[in-house]
Amino acid sequence: MRILLVEDDELVADKLVKNLISQNYAIDVAADGQAGWELVDAFTYDLILLDVNLPKLDGITLCQRLRSQGLRIPILLLTAHNSSSDKVMGLDAGADDYVTKPFDVDELLARIRALLRRGSSTSSPILEWRKLHLDPSVCQVTYNGQPIPLTPKEYGLLELFLRYSNRVFSRDLILEHLWSFEELPGEETVTAHIKGLRRKLKAAGLSEDPIETVYGIGYRLKAAEPKQPKSKSKRTKKSKQLSSDLEQQAIDTAINVWQRVQEKFTSRVAVIEQATTAMLRDDLDESLRQQAQQEAHKLAGSLGMFDFDEGSNLAQEMEQLLEAQMPLQPKQRQRLAELVAAMHQELERAINQQNPQLLKIEN
Repeated sequence: MRILLVEDDELVADKLVKNLISQNYAIDVAADGQAGWELVDAFTYDLILLDVNLPKLDGITLCQRLRSQGLRIPILLLTAHNSSSDKVMGLDAGADDYVTKPFDVDELLARIRALLRRGSSTSSPILEWRKLHLDPSVCQVTYNGQPIPLTPKEYGLLELFLRYSNRVFSRDLILEHLWSFEELPGEETVTAHIKGLRRKLKAAGLSEDPIETVYGIGYRLKAAEPKQPKSKSKRTKKSKQLSSDLEQQAIDTAINVWQRVQEKFTSRVAVIEQATTAMLRDDLDESLRQQAQQEAHKLAGSLGMFDFDEGSNLAQEMEQLLEAQMPLQPKQRQRLAELVAAMHQELERAINQQNPQLLKIEN
């Protein structure tokens, strides 16, 4: 879960950050209201901790602005004033809850957990999937009563899937929920943590993987109970229409996601092609070389995630050449140009082959 803390007192902020990180939350910090507004505009948050007395833009005004934009992120106010009028003002501005400074950290953490439950698909304090239990109050995961040691990110992944069991999370969305903007890694990091989580759950005795991979979209929690055989009774016209609408929604979502993926692949190849062209003209600067090398690295990981292994291999070879000592030898330059041409062909093949209307589920 990713939290934005808007607090101008460094001592208070430092203490809160340490306690929140200990509970496996990803934290971004803004020292004034305007910076907080800009972060909310740029990133996705599960909850906002908002001080009332802030420079540039006070907490009450920021809260009103967020609500006026239709943002329903849970907001917990931190106020130094204990009068009922100040509390009423904050709640009327759209805050969901408040705590008065100085506050008890354990109480604050409990209020955060309660607010996060409001937006999740379960109201129970304990998140469950069959015999797999996650207790946010002590950050513990157990299966059949036996604890499972997880890294903070593995814990965060499992909590995200359990808390929002009906949602499909793309890798980008997972990054936004579980990493702060200062430590934001590439999408391949998500895949690595998913693999680690699955491995530990299997080692703990889970015979079935609770996490489904939805190709072309991301990941979701598998239904806890096996699907019951369909009844032979006649379905009503209304239920048929509902099913059709849901199916169309899933198709539209898949198409939109796949279009964004295509754009990202294409833009990354464009940077590599630009660097290759400059290299062939003996006009490649260090900044463009580094950017192209980074894009090749990301492309190798993202293509691999979507099972485009050939494209991933091409990108890896590109990355190796772009990492090599400059200037490249004539044969190396020619090979890089060949790889770019091959990558264009591979992307065209992958785009024509991929059908987002058919969502394949990896069990």
